Amino acid sequence: MSSPYLPLMRFWIRVRRLPLLLALALLLPLGSAQAQAQPQPLNLTVSAAASLTNAFNEITAAFTAQNPDVRVALNFGASGALLQQIDRGAPVDVFASADEFTMDLAQQRGLIVTAQRRNFTRNLLVLAVPADSRLALASLADLREEGVRRVAIGNPASVPVGRYTQAALQAAGLWPEVAAKAIYTLNVRQSLNYVARGEVQAAFVYATDAALMPDRVRVAFQVPTATPIVYPIAPVARSGQPAAAQRFVAFVLAPPAQAILQRHGFLQP
Repeated sequence: MSSPYLPLMRFWIRVRRLPLLLALALLLPLGSAQAQAQPQPLNLTVSAAASLTNAFNEITAAFTAQNPDVRVALNFGASGALLQQIDRGAPVDVFASADEFTMDLAQQRGLIVTAQRRNFTRNLLVLAVPADSRLALASLADLREEGVRRVAIGNPASVPVGRYTQAALQAAGLWPEVAAKAIYTLNVRQSLNYVARGEVQAAFVYATDAALMPDRVRVAFQVPTATPIVYPIAPVARSGQPAAAQRFVAFVLAPPAQAILQRHGFLQP
């Protein structure tokens, strides 16, 4: 038989549980509000020259380790193409070019924060050949040889390494002859891949790019350039995160990032 006191006991248990349930009900909105109050990471987009790919991947990892409130997306390509993207309104916060000419255009169009523009590293132009090439190329004049049928050159209209190459060949009086053998590429890494696969007999690339494939590519000689190959960086004027963009630029100029660049073969600015 059920006890006559059982209903009373159940009632008493329910009453004793009410303070706990009320406390939980009060705490749930508080926890939800605290979760909503958590700061969201800042999204930063950095557009950088293709030759910076390896170094900037490492620099970005170091930057985000010190700045956990910032999430960086990297966009690599030919400097001229990146400039066009920014000019058309692409949501970019920082621009790093492989030449001053492209950054000058960005500055003239009001696309960057001029006061925060800085040169952060330098590079060298080289002629690369397949590692197993039997051609003895020691100067630009040797590109006239019949054995040199195709030469990879970045498109001078949009690729800085192509402009440096064209200027060097024009200074040597060789541009028309070499241009007739040219395979124009979208960026320096495409030129590197062509010569690494043996699809061209030679390619004009940066020294840092040639060093990436020592088993497939070797440097025939360094190509003198009339102007130094300087890399500038600047925050983009329309950046949605100007403070974070300035932080990234400052980090690239700081000793830890400079050490990374030099480890990848880049020179001091």
